[in-house]
Amino acid sequence: MLGVGKWERKHSPKHQKSGICLFFRQFPPVKIPQVVDNQGMNSVFTAEKDIQGMREAGRLASEVLDHVAPHVKAGVTTGELDRICHEYMRDVQKTIPAPLNYQPPGYPPFPASICTSVNDVICHGIPGEKVLKSGDVVNLDITVITQDGYYGDTSRMFMVGDVSVMAKRLTQITFECMWLGIAQVKPGASLGDIGHVIQTHAEKAGYSVVREYCGHGIGKVFHQDPQILHYGRPGTGEKLQAGMTFTIEPMINAGRREIRTMPDQWTVKTKDRSLSAQWEHTLLVTQTGVEVLTWSEGSNPPPECVKGLVFRPSVANA
Repeated sequence: MLGVGKWERKHSPKHQKSGICLFFRQFPPVKIPQVVDNQGMNSVFTAEKDIQGMREAGRLASEVLDHVAPHVKAGVTTGELDRICHEYMRDVQKTIPAPLNYQPPGYPPFPASICTSVNDVICHGIPGEKVLKSGDVVNLDITVITQDGYYGDTSRMFMVGDVSVMAKRLTQITFECMWLGIAQVKPGASLGDIGHVIQTHAEKAGYSVVREYCGHGIGKVFHQDPQILHYGRPGTGEKLQAGMTFTIEPMINAGRREIRTMPDQWTVKTKDRSLSAQWEHTLLVTQTGVEVLTWSEGSNPPPECVKGLVFRPSVANA
């Protein structure tokens, strides 16, 4: 995800050359994508090579989570999880971690390769010396850039040791929110259809939806239109069309929806210090429905509430 909220359209981030060149020297030569302000420009792919490129990016992003999953346990630091992911992307996948040195206007460069958001951290948690303990819940947010310049963006929740019933329920409801939103995706559907079903499910469970941050178009640019709000009214907003690629990534709070931003200018927490959860997938609007691009062998299977949904080529949620 790693964005600056639902005002991204006005302030689309740019990599700062001074901050990113040293990092790129750690990689074999690749075609470095130019991150530009694509205000008002949607990511719509019609060429098969572009769709295949997005499938590869999505799979690779998800495989980073597969790789790091066994290491998410009590006693590990979030900085160590960042190192594990960074080295896997750099040395095995030959991908670029999009968050590292990512700098929207007015923000400092993001100093890590992944986001690690623990407990009451809603998003953009910076990896460091924090040690995970039993009972923690943590979201790991991964975005890779392939050698052909395509972005794949995904996140999962992880439970550390013996987690409370409240944390398990929040994590599950948020997972269901994401998948219910995914199930709305098809040509002709409205963005408001996605937001409405997410908001309804979360609020019915007694939770609140964070409104300052949203899903986004993605392709050969990290963030672009459309903005995918996780709340709204059915039948409103832009109509979806085949070839669109974007993320759905609801952030759901156990308490109130208000947020507070930490002095590092990146870390966003719940204002009332309640727990928060998030899941994210990158999606393709197909001719008949939706394809989840950020899918791999270790992906969490969809919940029962979307049973029967076809979300991969020739694969249905049985």
